[in-house]
Amino acid sequence: MTTETLDSVLLHTDFSDLELFASGKVRDVYQSGSDQLLIVATDRISAFDYVLATGIPRKGQVLTQLSLFWFDFLRELVPNHLITSDVSRYPAEVQVYANDLRGRSMLVQRADMFPVECVVRGYLSGSAWKEYKASGSVCGIQLPAGLRESDELPQPIFTPATKATTGHDENISFDEMRQLVPPEDAGQLRDLSLAIYATAGAYARQKGIIIADTKFEFGRTAAGITLADEVLTPDSSRFWPADKYEPGMSQQSFDKQYVRDYLEEIRWNKQPPAPRLPAEVARRTSEKYVEAYRRLTGRELGML
Repeated sequence: MTTETLDSVLLHTDFSDLELFASGKVRDVYQSGSDQLLIVATDRISAFDYVLATGIPRKGQVLTQLSLFWFDFLRELVPNHLITSDVSRYPAEVQVYANDLRGRSMLVQRADMFPVECVVRGYLSGSAWKEYKASGSVCGIQLPAGLRESDELPQPIFTPATKATTGHDENISFDEMRQLVPPEDAGQLRDLSLAIYATAGAYARQKGIIIADTKFEFGRTAAGITLADEVLTPDSSRFWPADKYEPGMSQQSFDKQYVRDYLEEIRWNKQPPAPRLPAEVARRTSEKYVEAYRRLTGRELGML
């Protein structure tokens, strides 16, 4: 039913009795009834827009469990789409696959998703740093002159992006977002994204982690605008250890930057086929993901 490698790394799901709704770089999503979806986080990892041939042990578990933590933490601020992550409460036809689902899946309310990524940046890094060096602005927002890589911004900025089914998301301005989303909704999404970032960022800083930037996905349900998909994970965010933070350069991180750095070192041409990772790189990446979970939640990640 699954394709696995050593350390029970789940790379693919094949739940033949269920209807596949979507398959992304990391998640496989199945239809469950008319208004529910089953989201399964695999251990696949992508870099430079390609899924690599090697999975990261426990990655899917971290993404799911950390999202569950944040859904609960933010529940007073924004509704979310979670129904349950307790496999014993899944529909009978889904429970057949309990061993593959436990710890890495969520049953969620299907939402009418907005066609944008809601990105918030509190620090100058990644594509924002490249854009700033070229133009002095990010997504149409003019920033002060003289900022360095990884500098904290005077205040967090909202920099939406289009959703790409293949390739890389494209940064857009807020005005461009208003052409894709009704203006009133666009304003609510911006304000809600900034509020979530501020709340989560303050908490994470107390735990020794800087959330440099992150992206959210929202949809509409009967509850109104609803937080969906993954939330504040090492895949959707840049997590930096606060005690190692040093502006003016790239930072140590708890996300997949370690993998990107390795791929740059071996001078991969960023064309298929994507290379395999050495066991040590996969192991170290797994440790970074698990450490992020441990620091943010104060819990040990349970074994599957």
